[in-house]
Amino acid sequence: MELALLREAGLTDGEIKVYLALLELGDSTTGPIVEKSTISRSIIYQILENLIQKGLVSYIIKEQTKYFQAAQPERIIDYIEEREQKLHAIKEKVEHFLPQLLQKQPEEKSEVRVFEGFKGMIEVHEHTYKRLQPGEEYFYQGIIPDQPKHFHAYWKKDHRRRVNAGIKCKLLFHPNTDKTVLQNRNSYKGCDARYMPLQIDTPVWFCGYKNIAVIGIPGKKPINIEIMRQEVADSFKAYFQALWKKTKPIGT
Repeated sequence: MELALLREAGLTDGEIKVYLALLELGDSTTGPIVEKSTISRSIIYQILENLIQKGLVSYIIKEQTKYFQAAQPERIIDYIEEREQKLHAIKEKVEHFLPQLLQKQPEEKSEVRVFEGFKGMIEVHEHTYKRLQPGEEYFYQGIIPDQPKHFHAYWKKDHRRRVNAGIKCKLLFHPNTDKTVLQNRNSYKGCDARYMPLQIDTPVWFCGYKNIAVIGIPGKKPINIEIMRQEVADSFKAYFQALWKKTKPIGT
């Protein structure tokens, strides 16, 4: 138990063994430390130096011989707090440098990926949170009228998350969809759910945003085809907008 905790605190296995050995030994030269900790004599000085740097070990010299001593266990808390402060400072530096790193990334290449099952559908939708910024939006078109209960449960939870992320959406449902479903979706800020202006019975639905176009095929084992290509995404959006202009708001 103590090994796991000290490891999580940032100590290596060797440092833990040496520190615990010193707690029991008190002032000690390297010989007894090696014997009690079972650490190799070839690396004992390096480990002791690491512990000294972390403030967990000190030493005194008696008759030209170094005697090492473990710091009080309370010092571990101080070490953890110091480590947290350093990590926080590093985090701030990385956040400041992050835009420069992102600029070095190559542009996304055109690609097509296929995702299967309910989890695959969720994974495709999760990409909206990675690619969209607050104020931007995605659209779904041709949403089927009948969906399993766990689908609806997921979307209700996701809309709450979408609101917190500041992302907007426009949804076009099949005309046979129960009106309460659209009213529910419209109850979430930034969502505008409407009926398709045409009764088109098709086994697929579409989604789009930025340079992404998604084709969804519902069923017992849904299939989602994600296409990363600007021309395709633009054509999906033009098709959606043409239909959207012919719709009317539903309200909550």
